[in-house]
Amino acid sequence: MITKTKIRSMMALMAMVCAASLPMLGQAAPRGEIGQASNQPPAILAKIGIDQRLNQQVPLDLNFVDESGQPVKLQQYFGQKPVVLSLVYYQCPMLCSQVLNGLTSSLNVLKFNVGREFNVITVSFDPRDTPEVANETKQRMLKRYRRPGSDQGWHFLTGKKDQIDALAQAVGFRYAWDPEIQQYAHASGIMLLTPDGHVAQYYYGIEYAPRNLQLGIVETSQGKVGGLVEQILLICYHYDPARGKYGAAIFNVLRLSALATMLVLGGFMFIMFRRDAAAARLPGHYKTS
Repeated sequence: MITKTKIRSMMALMAMVCAASLPMLGQAAPRGEIGQASNQPPAILAKIGIDQRLNQQVPLDLNFVDESGQPVKLQQYFGQKPVVLSLVYYQCPMLCSQVLNGLTSSLNVLKFNVGREFNVITVSFDPRDTPEVANETKQRMLKRYRRPGSDQGWHFLTGKKDQIDALAQAVGFRYAWDPEIQQYAHASGIMLLTPDGHVAQYYYGIEYAPRNLQLGIVETSQGKVGGLVEQILLICYHYDPARGKYGAAIFNVLRLSALATMLVLGGFMFIMFRRDAAAARLPGHYKTS
């Protein structure tokens, strides 16, 4: 049975709880402020991205330093072969490693070899990176790639800010330093350049379909790389810049299908005519009217 004394005690306890909550209510944010900041993307995101610069000439007279500490010009990696370009920074805590790992995974699937049919250039956009760190990154990637001679075809470069910015601007790669987290904010992707240094294709994200990359190398090599199969596939597929990959060229597919059908029917008719002609020459064969 609830007595009057217990009722008074419960009412006193409720009053104490309400009194204790009043200061917290006074400190609460005004209505509308909660959630508004999370709905607005950070301002730094407007400064980063990848803008397509298809057919843009990359300035090949830019100066960098390779992983061995030797000064190099960008042009010495061009002239004969297509070039896969990746822009990262070697002390990146997460995304850049995923870009390089994704690129290495795709390269391992290709039948083409780095240094033989094409070259790869990885450039750090952090001017604080050193050749020593570049070399450590190179050795780590080469252990994953595991193909002989690739050390002569995959180059890891560092450089000064003005040279880095000139290259990044030419290929449309935008990045920004975030002082709050003391890291660079940047997008993820790789570019394919022609042997003379023009931007040919973009591949976005951290995983790059080997078939797309292989067809891109064949196309940008201007027939110097790849066999008959790849050349036929290029007729059936075309590069879609918006999607960053190859898609079926439906009219070319239909043309090839029609041609193949005509060849099959023509071959069948030729065999049948020869069979009838051979049968007509056999002894005892009489033509009926």
